[in-house]
Amino acid sequence: MKRSRRDFMRDTACGLTAAAVVNSLDRLSLVNAMVQQQPEVASDYKALVCVFFSGGTDCNNMIVPLDNEYNSYTAVRGISGNPGTGAGLGIPQSALLPINPPIGRQFGLHPNLSPEVATGGAAAPGLLGPWNQGKLAVLCNYGSLLQPTTKAQYQSNVNGAFRPYQLFSHSDQVNQQMTSICKTTGQTGWGGRVADNTGALNGPTVIPMCTSVAGTNLFETGVTTRQLAIGTGTLQTVLNLNWNGPSSATPFNNGSGYRQLLGFDTGAALIKGESDTTNQALTADQILNQPDPTMTATFPATNIGNQLKQVAKLVYLSTKGNLGLHRQIFFCSLGGFDTHTNETSADPTQPNQAGGQGNLLTQFSQAARAFYDEMAAQGNSNNVTLFTLSDFGRTFQPSGSGSGTVGSDHAWGSHAFIMGGAVLGGTFYGTYPTLALNSNDDDGGNRGRWIPTTSIDQYGATLAQWYGVPANLLTTIFPNLSKFATQNLGFLG
Repeated sequence: MKRSRRDFMRDTACGLTAAAVVNSLDRLSLVNAMVQQQPEVASDYKALVCVFFSGGTDCNNMIVPLDNEYNSYTAVRGISGNPGTGAGLGIPQSALLPINPPIGRQFGLHPNLSPEVATGGAAAPGLLGPWNQGKLAVLCNYGSLLQPTTKAQYQSNVNGAFRPYQLFSHSDQVNQQMTSICKTTGQTGWGGRVADNTGALNGPTVIPMCTSVAGTNLFETGVTTRQLAIGTGTLQTVLNLNWNGPSSATPFNNGSGYRQLLGFDTGAALIKGESDTTNQALTADQILNQPDPTMTATFPATNIGNQLKQVAKLVYLSTKGNLGLHRQIFFCSLGGFDTHTNETSADPTQPNQAGGQGNLLTQFSQAARAFYDEMAAQGNSNNVTLFTLSDFGRTFQPSGSGSGTVGSDHAWGSHAFIMGGAVLGGTFYGTYPTLALNSNDDDGGNRGRWIPTTSIDQYGATLAQWYGVPANLLTTIFPNLSKFATQNLGFLG
């Protein structure tokens, strides 16, 4: 008697758990596949590495002017550790790390973006070295924008044309950073759409172009692209595939009953999608089940350090091992930047006792520097670009006052870091905002919520074009890009 799929499943009590790959249903998608004519298989290697600062990081303390505008900064924020100066959120001028972008002004980095300076080399190095080498760039005051927007246009908001959907909301602004869709809730990420349009650069491959070491995410979700979500342990354990059924049906053997099951009923879209996903997970598990390559750089044993170390291993295997990929997009995440309180401390130069934001910047800078050094050791510096995203910036005006309680609230425009051998760094891109309440850069709420002067579309399109997306497809991936005169910001050579 012919056994049904349901009977087979029940009798074998199969228990495969493979939450590693996001299912992309072939015929159930509500969006028509927008994949255009695909390019030929690439002969080189390139990777994009996104580090998402979850919670919205305070850009106003990451990069601070050291000229006369520093007085405006302290007039609003006060100085950390000095209760006589107001709320006490600002970084003391002596603690900031001077940098001199070629725009005729001097600025300072938050001390924990390169904590080895304040500690006399006792702490692991951060980002000052890549900046001085011209391989770290800052994108100033970028954010979600429907079109170029002035203060007057934002305030009038004629026909809803100048305000992105649900400004200042975490979930909606995360969505917009990851999708670049600012009028409504996006369903696919711009990283996923980049992968949709460049998949052929890899040629036939089992490992997906998009890999996350921070869980499944919207950024890498495409129309046809699947993402592989892995852990941060050894490569032999990262997928955590387990089998609890009979040994005769184990999915890890190609001719097993379970593998036969995956071929049943594939005319149905849901079943085919599930079967394809499971097959890909099993094959990926077999490919990744190999010893870890030896890393030259020493990565910090932090969450973001472990994530970037895992990315570095996969880059190594793609360029010097057996993965055979020519293009990869990676996603990492560092949470905790929603600093309504305890944003800084009395001494913001302490690498791990500098308040909520300062501690996180230490973790990021040391992990990113180790990754930068590892790419150099592998000979992959020019092939890999790391960049940051975050929900939004935070208000220039502090929230609360007093040691341990002062922080900042949700805002809009923020700054981002771009780092790698192909980066034309040591300078700023975009426009640094005027640090004054109710200036032309302020949205008018008198909190210092900067209206972005550069859009997420322009930012993403610059990265995508370097990665290999043809110029004529950029406006397909980034829906608002055509409204901006500059579509490539020029920070990648």
